[in-house]
Amino acid sequence: MKKIEAIVKPFKLDDVREALADVGIAGMTVTEVKGFGRQKGHTELYRGAEYQVDFLPKVKIEIVLDDERVDLAVETILKSAKTGKIGDGKIFIYSVEEAIRIRTSEQGDEAI
Repeated sequence: MKKIEAIVKPFKLDDVREALADVGIAGMTVTEVKGFGRQKGHTELYRGAEYQVDFLPKVKIEIVLDDERVDLAVETILKSAKTGKIGDGKIFIYSVEEAIRIRTSEQGDEAI
């Protein structure tokens, strides 16, 4: 099993969710996060004063899948989250040792 973490622009969340649902991937956890990479934040104007916004709003999508569907999920996220501009985000893939469904005590692939 693998865990995919995708950090994307907030306005792309619905596109990503719908694209993943279209390929049969429905379960996910979504968290509102803030951060920056090469984008480095931006300057905003508030009541006539300029100030630097270092941490930009993003959305983190977490999905745990069997190994066979990871490539499909990654391709789907890449296509649906991409704008072609700086700050589109990142995808991280981790190995998952075990998954257990609390309600039924199912383990492994049955739990996801």
